[in-house]
Amino acid sequence: MSAADLAQSIGRELPYLRRYARALTGSQTAGDNYAAATLEAILSDRSLMNGDDTRIGLFRTFHAIWQSSGQPVASDDQNSREAVAQSHLRGLTANSREALLLRTIEELRYDQIAQIMQIDQEEAEELVQIALNEMGRAIRGRVMIIEDETIIAMDLKGIVQAMGHEVTGVARTHTAAVELAANRRPDLILADIQLADGSSGIDAVNELLGSLGDIPVIFITAFPERLLTGDRPEPAFLISKPYSEEQVRSAVSQAMFFASTEGLGAA
Repeated sequence: MSAADLAQSIGRELPYLRRYARALTGSQTAGDNYAAATLEAILSDRSLMNGDDTRIGLFRTFHAIWQSSGQPVASDDQNSREAVAQSHLRGLTANSREALLLRTIEELRYDQIAQIMQIDQEEAEELVQIALNEMGRAIRGRVMIIEDETIIAMDLKGIVQAMGHEVTGVARTHTAAVELAANRRPDLILADIQLADGSSGIDAVNELLGSLGDIPVIFITAFPERLLTGDRPEPAFLISKPYSEEQVRSAVSQAMFFASTEGLGAA
């Protein structure tokens, strides 16, 4: 593959690497820094991509850097959101979250996950199941859903409640979302991009975060690459439409790990 073809191929996959990196770190800045380090490594040594599908080579290079970096979101403030998240994450089986994200959010096959993580396929399958079990029972909280399609809203509500979380309500418009959040502060927001009255889920979330403070948000969109351009502040958690139950469970678990522990209780 020529340098130009490689660059073009990497460019197509980069938004998804950035999505994965953000979900893994819980931060746009930290995630993008890891993605940038991955690109720098490939520019320095193109052999990292030899003989591989571009996505596999890109994610495998990222994973090698991630594994060698130690504490990815360490903070000097031990009471910070990042420090609290690290405290939770240290209790999980090593590599399980990575395998879970690759499987559910990035929708990779188990053999591809094995290649990226340099493990056996059987181990990849075991890690995904371990992560689902460990993260699913670790934290409980209140979830607010902003979604204008009734069937999707009810589906999301059922998934979230089955995980043990409380759903504070479902809002179909920007105005309804603001009113709902004012009645009961959520620990997590699950939001569609386009709402029933033509308003923007992003605008609704921005207003809520301005009044409620730092709450993790999971956006649902059919076009995740449009929110991963690097041109502006962007969400750390994205689910692509159509989504699967596994994707929702994984994203909710990841986001809860990076939420403030205020109002949350261990299962």
